Parts: sequence; C-alpha cells; structure tokens
Amino acid sequence: MCGRFFATSSPDTFREAYGYDDRPNFPARHNVAPTQPVAVVTSEHGRRRFVLMRWGFLPAWVKDPDDFPLVINARIETASEKPSFRNALRYRRCIFLADGFYEWRRGGPRGQAPYAIRRADGRPMALAGLWETWSSRDGSEIDTAAIVTCGANGLLAGIHERMPAILSPEGVNAWLDMRDVDAGRAAALCRPAPEEWLDLAPASRRVNDVRNDGAELLRLDEDEPVVPKPLESKVEAQGRLF
Repeated sequence: MCGRFFATSSPDTFREAYGYDDRPNFPARHNVAPTQPVAVVTSEHGRRRFVLMRWGFLPAWVKDPDDFPLVINARIETASEKPSFRNALRYRRCIFLADGFYEWRRGGPRGQAPYAIRRADGRPMALAGLWETWSSRDGSEIDTAAIVTCGANGLLAGIHERMPAILSPEGVNAWLDMRDVDAGRAAALCRPAPEEWLDLAPASRRVNDVRNDGAELLRLDEDEPVVPKPLESKVEAQGRLF
C-alpha cells in the first residue's frame, strides 16, 4: 500500500516533468497524509492540468461520505471490476506529484520508523492515480483521488507485499491518454517498478505523526535499524533447485 509520501521538488521541476501549463507555487511537503490536499496532474481534452484534490477517493454514487470507508489506494488487479474504480480507470486517470513515499515493515512493532523510497536518478516519482468528482446533496463538489498499487518488487518485498505503481515517462504519456489508451492497456502499465529505479533508506519515526513536516523526516534517527535485505525473487529461488 502507500499511506504517506513526500513531494520536495520545486514547482518548476514538476511542471517540466509533466508538461502542464499551470504555474502554481507550492512549498515542499515531507509528510503528505490521507485526507489532505494533494497535487495531481490530469488530462482533459488532451491538455494537462495541475489540480488539487483530496487524498481519499469518493465514488460519484456515494450518498453519505461518512458511511463510506476512506479509500487511499486502488489495487490495479481489481480496479477494472470494482464499481468504485471502473469508470475512473477508463476516463479519469491522474499522476500524483511526488518524489517518493514511505513504507512501514508489515507486522513490525508499533511506532516503528518507516523507510523512504526514492527514485535512484533523483527524478520526480510518477505515482499512478485515479480520481473522481463527488457531489453533495447541496450541489457542492470535491475532487478526490487514490494512488494505484501493484505487487511489490524484490527490493520492497522484505517490507511489504504492495507498492504504488510507478510509471516511466512513456508510461505517464499513456496513462494520461484517455482517448487512445483503454482501461486494459492502462492497467498493464501498473506493474512492479524495476529494482534499479529505486533507492530505499530508513527514515525518521517522526513521520508517524502527521503534524511533523520537515526535511529532517527523511534522515535516519540514530537508533533506527538498517535497510532490510531484499527477499530473493521466485525466479532466483527456483534457480537454486536445479
């Protein structure tokens, strides 16, 4: 899954990476959490736009958001089948503006520190997303979004079995092309990122508190554990048997 991420590049860096015309000015964020406003890139009529949305997907058919669970991730394996995501996968795909994300070791102790995962080349990390506009009974509207997830690659499998779908530049173009790329082809883009794309390092346990948001969160606390050894892949394991 993906429950926290960070976006620390400059506005110009994100704009150049994704090619939208908007010129927003926004600060670096080191601890983006669910229900907070998030910056995403959408494509409408072939034109890319910078948009702020709520991180927490609400399908258009939901009548009372208080009766609907907080949905921050969408599993790509079932997105085309679930009523919540089916139309969004076809018509409303987006990219979350991010430079990396945090992940906690599954089953680890309470209060543990997360690991920070970044791109090894330092480029922005294109996280695939789905979005939807929800309308209340009084006519007000809110744009909401979720990060698409897939199975973890070998680097992350030692921490968690899921990871966000990270797109290549070519994948970004296809993901945002709702005119020529259908839901099936779009879903095929959301696969575990190559291990060489990513760097993984322990971060500060202060990430656990959403009120903390500073560059120090990406630095290792002195008493935190080292990076876990990645699990061997199934192919490697099978190779040892022959």
